[in-house]
Formats: sequence, structure tokens, C-alpha cells
Amino acid sequence: MATQDIASSVAAPRFAAVPNLPPPDAGRIRELAGLVERHAPKEGICATSIPRVSAIKLSAPSEELVHALHQPAVCIIAQGAKRVMLRDEVYTYDASRFLVFSTDLPISAQVTHAKFNEPYLCFRLDLDPAEVSDLVLQLGPPAVPKAPTSRGLFLSNVTDGMLDAAIRIMRLLDSPEDASTLAPLAARELVYRLLRSEQGERLAQVARADSHASRVMRAVSWLKSNFAEPLKVDDLARECCMSTSSLHHHFRAVTSMSPLQYQKQLRLQEARRLLLSEGIEVSRAGYTVGYESASQFSREYSRLFGVPPSKDVSRLREAGRQ
Repeated sequence: MATQDIASSVAAPRFAAVPNLPPPDAGRIRELAGLVERHAPKEGICATSIPRVSAIKLSAPSEELVHALHQPAVCIIAQGAKRVMLRDEVYTYDASRFLVFSTDLPISAQVTHAKFNEPYLCFRLDLDPAEVSDLVLQLGPPAVPKAPTSRGLFLSNVTDGMLDAAIRIMRLLDSPEDASTLAPLAARELVYRLLRSEQGERLAQVARADSHASRVMRAVSWLKSNFAEPLKVDDLARECCMSTSSLHHHFRAVTSMSPLQYQKQLRLQEARRLLLSEGIEVSRAGYTVGYESASQFSREYSRLFGVPPSKDVSRLREAGRQ
């Protein structure tokens, strides 16, 4: 397997543009912030009693980047600010914006504004592909021009309609007897409003079976299930009913990286989890995720996380004890 620098171009980030829309209602944002804080009993990501809905709270800025494979979701910040990095692209957003992941993407992120008495607060709804597809079929052909990019991550200004739907979802946490019936309706409305937004076509693309973005989703799904296996791009292209050149082009358009770079991100993030959570040896972690060379594993791990595996794990464990 050829070695490529999965962290290339990070030193020269490109900042994602945000459409110039009217600012959202401040009162709605404050209400959503209060609801998120009330239903986030601890620091970090707090799952709620409503499926696919999380309340996220952090009382201080992140000291370092957090690396993760982010699943399809919409995130609406109600207080504070955060930046998300997809290779050389930087998406900075705060209480006036929302971020959508239309496919699974290996990203790094950092909360940039949070205080003890003014914590970072975020509402998150994980997206159900079946629900998105159903709404796309109901809506029919897009009423707006086709999106100029198919990137699986987009940032935009939140609308009052989106805030209303998110607020109703969070209010239902106080009415469990109503939540099972009404929460799915409010969640569906939020997805509908995303699809009707100025960038909704970018979410709709992955739901159309005949689209290149949908085929890339199939490639992503295969890589997630088989990341430890040797990657033969020609075979992956046939699996997705694409030519090899077309797969490379459209996979990069959606994820900002090649299939091989994507696989390396998955391997290294899983290796880090194994090292930290299960305490296995460095060489074994590399072998488990598909590396045949311990030196190559250590080299690529250092490129992504900034330090060699053993030093990284020691640092993270020490930080956890403080």
C-alpha cells in the first residue's frame, strides 16, 4: 500500500463560505440554549430520551483537536463557537449557524468559545437516510439550481423555522408521554427545512439512488466495514458501479480525500481507540487495523495526531487523570 500524507495541506486551511442570510431570532436561540443546557447533565455529548437527539455541553474551550468519524447529522449551536476541519477546509460556526454532515466523514474539531458561566451548547440530530430519501421523493426535483459542490459537509446560517423545529424537539423531553408521537414529526420538519434551504440540494444528492454522491456513500459504507482489508480501488469502483477515475473524482468531491486517504483516517482513528480504551501494544494496534509495517503505522499516526502512538496515549491518559 502506497504511503500518502493524509495530513497534507493542513498548514494552509481554506475557510468555508457562509451564505449571507438574515440573522436568526435571538430569543429563539436563547430558548434553545436553555433547553440544551437543562438536558445536558454532564460535560460532552449527552444522549437524550428522544432517539437520534443529543444535547452537547462544554464549559471550557477544547485544549486540543478532537478526531472522530462524524456520522450524518445536523448540529445547531445555541451558545459558544466551534471549528471543524476536514483536511485543509475549516468550518467555523457559532450560534447563528448550523453544520450538516450528509455522509460519514473523518474530521477534527475544537470548541473555540466556552466559559463556565457561558458554556458551549449544541443541539444535534442524527440524520436517518431513509427519512431523507422519503422526503426527497416527496419534494420532487429541486426548486433551486443544482449545488455547485457535492461536499458531504456544509455550513449555513440557521433559520427561524429550523430553530422552531429544534426547540419543539427539546421541549418534548419534558413531555415523554407526547414525545414518542410528536418528536418524529418535529425531526421530520427539521430535515424538510434543511432540504428546502439554500444548500438543501447538497443533502438531497446523497439520497438519490442514481447520483454520484449516493454511489460514493456506498463506497464509504464499504470502507467503514472493511477498513482493515487491503484496498483495491478498482474492485471498490466496480462495487459502486463506477469507473476507477470517476470514483476518485467524486469520492474526493464528497469527502475532500481519496479512498486510500479515507481508509487511513479510519484505520488510525480505530487504532487510537484500541490503544486508549483497550490498552493493547502499539505494534498490535497497527496490525489489527491493517498495517503490516510497525514503522509505517507509527509514521502515519504521528502525521495525523502530531505525536507517536505511545507518547500520544501517555499524554491522553495523563490528561484524563487530571
